[in-house]
Parts: sequence; structure tokens; C-alpha cells
Amino acid sequence: MTHIQDDIKLAYIIAISIMMLFVVFIVLIVVLYNKRQLFFIQQQQLKEAEYQNQLLQKELEKQKSIEQERERISHDMHDDLGAGISALKLQAEFLKQKAEDDDLQSDIDELLKTSEEMNLSMREMLWSLNSGNDTLGSFIEYAVQYADNFLKKTKIKLWTESIDILSDTSISTELRRNMFLCLKESINNAYKHSQSNQLKLSFVQTDKEFIMKVSDNGIGIINERNEGNGLRNMKRRMQEQNGECHILSEGSGTELLFRVLL
Repeated sequence: MTHIQDDIKLAYIIAISIMMLFVVFIVLIVVLYNKRQLFFIQQQQLKEAEYQNQLLQKELEKQKSIEQERERISHDMHDDLGAGISALKLQAEFLKQKAEDDDLQSDIDELLKTSEEMNLSMREMLWSLNSGNDTLGSFIEYAVQYADNFLKKTKIKLWTESIDILSDTSISTELRRNMFLCLKESINNAYKHSQSNQLKLSFVQTDKEFIMKVSDNGIGIINERNEGNGLRNMKRRMQEQNGECHILSEGSGTELLFRVLL
């Protein structure tokens, strides 16, 4: 009887041992499987990171190629068109000195005016193409220079202010171009329609946005012109940059406010 009990105990111990070994085996299999899965996931992440890095490198190379092409076009325009416009202007001035007919001199004056406008447009395009100008400081400096040159032959006095501007803040070429075109349209509208004698440019930077305000002390915007092509184009340009354009005109004076996230 005792011998049978000992055999039962031994069989019980062996069964428990086998079960424990089986459990250890299962746990080991699970651990190895998880490690293998983790290794597989890490490999996939590494491949994805490598793929993303390749895409980034291609994008950087593409951007570099675009910038090089822009610089090439800029240099060609400066060397070829600039020289051609200067030569045209010199020839017109030489002809004006020789011309005795008043009508002919008037025509030559128009030619000189056109050549100067072409020269100004070329300088604007060169500034727009130069990626080195993709900062708030460069934009504001050029905007003030343009406004001053535009208004100096008019009765409108220009005032400017810059508040909390970080000059080296980067902006895209597209944003810089659209903001400048909005500025041109605003100043041109003030000159043509406002009957004002003062115009103020305000540039304000906060942590997340940049604001440009163009305000005058004129007669305000007449309702019939409230949605003219110029104003619609400015709103469209700002919407394309995920920005806003607001027109404030109550009684006397008009303020155009352009806001964009940085």
C-alpha cells in the first residue's frame, strides 16, 4: 500500500513538473515571439524613417534646385533686361535733346516714363525671386521703400510704424509676394479714391501672427466700390495664404487690415 502511495506521489510530482515545464516553455515562446515582433516593428519603423529621410532629401534637393533656378532667372533678368532698359532710356534721352518738335518731345517723355515703369517692375520681380528676402524684415523694408517712392510725388504724406517685429522671422516667398501685391493695391486705391493727405503703414508681430495695416484719412469707401475687383483680389490673396483681409471704413478714413499666421 505504501509502495502504491509513493508511486502516486511520484507520478503527481512528475505531472506537476511537466506542467511547469510546459508553462515555462509557453512563456518562453511568448517572450521570444514578442521580441521578434518588436524587432520586426523596429525594423519597419527604421525602414519608414529611412524612406521619410529619402523623401526629405529629395524635397530639399528640389527646393535647392528651384532656388538655383530662381537665382539664375534673377541674374539673367538683371543682366539682360536691365541693360536693355538702360540702353533704351539713354537713347530716348539722347533723342529728346535733339528733338525740336514739342509733340515729339512729349512722345519721348512717354517713352522715358514707360522705360522707368518697366525698370521698376523688373526690380520688383528681382526682389520677389530672391529667396534671401524671405524674412519679415526684408518685406517691411521693401514695402516702406515702395510706398515712399510711390507717394513722394503726390500730396499724400507717409507715416510708418513697426511694433515687436523680429526682422529675421522667416516667411515663404509666396506669402511675401501676396502681401506685397496687397500693399500695392491698397496704396494705389488710397491714391486714386481716398482724397486723403495722410497714409499710415503699420506692421505688428505677435507670437503667432503678422498684421499689416494700411490706413488713410480720406473720404472712406463708397458702397458701390465696396466689392470692387481690387478689394476682392486682396481678400482672395489672403485666403490663399490662410490669412484674413478686413476693410474698416466708417465716415472718414479707411483702414485695410491684413492678418496672417506665421
